[in-house]
Amino acid sequence: MAAHNELGKKGEDLAVEFLLKKGYEIVARNFIYQKAEVDIIARKDSILAIVEVKTRSTPDFGNPQEFLKGRQIQRLVKAVDHFVTANEMDVEVRFDIVAIIKNKSGTRLEHLEDAFLHFD
Repeated sequence: MAAHNELGKKGEDLAVEFLLKKGYEIVARNFIYQKAEVDIIARKDSILAIVEVKTRSTPDFGNPQEFLKGRQIQRLVKAVDHFVTANEMDVEVRFDIVAIIKNKSGTRLEHLEDAFLHFD
């Protein structure tokens, strides 16, 4: 497995661990629909959190959350709509980003709730 894929997998594992500690139930991981992959679908009470995990080894090229593009957001929204409908869920959907910088100096994790509200 390529080093960046390994870092991404570690990042997703860290995000799951973080969410579980915050009281979320992990509903699905790596859910694929058409051309979209949803990293984590987690539930807490009546909120379904759709979590995109962005992991980088350095912030030198920008923060991890800045790597999410408009087309990717559109695909995620479509995939989640399918997931919620197919599973007949009555929930409020929220799109989050867990941004992680992981390197020899340590790990920095930031959970951005309602992250898509900040995109134009």
